[in-house]
Amino acid sequence: MDTLTLAGLILALAATSFGARSSFILFLGRRAASPTVQRALRFVPPAVLTALVVPELVLAAGGPSLVGNARLAAGLVAAAVAWKTRNTLLTILVGMLCLHALRLLGYGA
Repeated sequence: MDTLTLAGLILALAATSFGARSSFILFLGRRAASPTVQRALRFVPPAVLTALVVPELVLAAGGPSLVGNARLAAGLVAAAVAWKTRNTLLTILVGMLCLHALRLLGYGA
């Protein structure tokens, strides 16, 4: 692929992405969302985060793994720390320390 084609492709993808993301602002920016829509939109970030994190914790070695899974165990410990302390940095540190400790002890992958 030559440089001009690559540059055109990048520009086209950027324009498409910008158009898709800004269309909601352009067409619906001046309208107030109903309380039902506002209430529903509050659940989007936790749902997206869950969809990204849970497969990484549960799936190991090509399939679901609930027993002997160091990532799942460390994730559960980190979730408990997050729930109890609401401290992001502490949650990350405890989760990573737990994961590395479990792996050093030979617990799961």
